[in-house]
Amino acid sequence: MLTIGSTVLGVNDVARATAFWHAALGYVPREPGDETWVTLVPASGPGAQLALMLSETPAQDRPRIHLDLYADDQAAEVERLVSLGARRVDWDLYPEDADFVVLADPDGNRFCVIDKSPR
Repeated sequence: MLTIGSTVLGVNDVARATAFWHAALGYVPREPGDETWVTLVPASGPGAQLALMLSETPAQDRPRIHLDLYADDQAAEVERLVSLGARRVDWDLYPEDADFVVLADPDGNRFCVIDKSPR
């Protein structure tokens, strides 16, 4: 049987990406990384791992794989992430009643902030 160990994002600057995702998620390096690779894990308790890998390939405008981050207060989390260096993405594929907002991290990797508040 297989299980998913980590989701890996290609980044231009591992240190900058580590700082962003640490501030965004509170994740910390599992072990010391270097300028080419680091694996981030929740500071305490279980959770998905996020690995950051140095990449020379540009981020895709319409990625085939992306992160979905769940938020109880979507608007506040979007503003917080933008203040940390994320940017809003002009996404033309929003459905009429979208429960998500598309952002990009400092390296241009797209991710969604999903509204998980009671409706």
